[in-house]
Amino acid sequence: MDSPIMFIFAVALCISAIVLIVFVVFRPQFGSIPLERRRPGGVQQDKSAVARVSQSAVNAVDNVIGDSGGPYNREVLYNAGIRMAPADFTVGVAITSFLVAAFAALLTHPILGILAGAATPFLAKLVLAILRDKRRAKFEEQLTDTIQMLIGGLRVGHSVLRSIEAAAQEADAPTSEELLRIVNEARIGKDTKLALDDVADRMNSEDFRWISQAIQINREVGGDLAEVLEQVAGTIRERSEIKGQIRSLSAEGKMSAYVLMAMPVGVAIILAFINPGYLNVFVEKPLGLMMLIGAIVMFAVGGFWMSRVIKIKF
Repeated sequence: MDSPIMFIFAVALCISAIVLIVFVVFRPQFGSIPLERRRPGGVQQDKSAVARVSQSAVNAVDNVIGDSGGPYNREVLYNAGIRMAPADFTVGVAITSFLVAAFAALLTHPILGILAGAATPFLAKLVLAILRDKRRAKFEEQLTDTIQMLIGGLRVGHSVLRSIEAAAQEADAPTSEELLRIVNEARIGKDTKLALDDVADRMNSEDFRWISQAIQINREVGGDLAEVLEQVAGTIRERSEIKGQIRSLSAEGKMSAYVLMAMPVGVAIILAFINPGYLNVFVEKPLGLMMLIGAIVMFAVGGFWMSRVIKIKF
């Protein structure tokens, strides 16, 4: 890009968009109940024009996606640890896609701008998947302490549900959130086994599924549940040791994947700084655009392939 004025304008537009997203679209949400219902008789504060426009956009998107929530439904956001309504998140992704497209088009080429804008929703989905996996991994790390708290509660005479509630109060997130959800669902009439199985499905945790099965077997045949959970805890600890060994053995492969994926991007950035016009052929010529799109596709395929190679199931 030859004109510094256009570059400054693009940077200012991007900064303004970030401010808009943070302070308007991603504003704190304290509940889905309207303010006039939560605070009867309260004085409504006048909203700014930007706030009214953003709220109208959120309401319109909410009417379109309905109860399903669209690709960013409540379950997806909850599993990623994001406390936002689907409509709010969808509007934020839409605004981000538009601004990314405009920014990329100003800096490179209109076609690349369109591609960047179209790829932004998929990137948001990828980010949610990464956050979900991190949340699940943290849940697995806390599982040994969780089961010990359950055993302690059972041995002092508490019921299963009361032990789960006590563990929820002592544990850290996300374990506390999931256990508290079990307690709340059981209080409104949901079967405890179904609530436990739902947690195992959301967290994709085979170890927690064993805990659920142990509790269900104890409900059917009786016995010392604390002793059974003690044996389950020993098995979980052994599995955790095996998982740690696998992570250590696969760390070299993961680092190789990160280096191989970062190297082309790093070389391109270095060349852009050393010789600013050297890479213009990729955004100015049709053949260069085709080569760049092909490289991005092969980059994604190669990254997916390497991630499958270093992911070991047992």
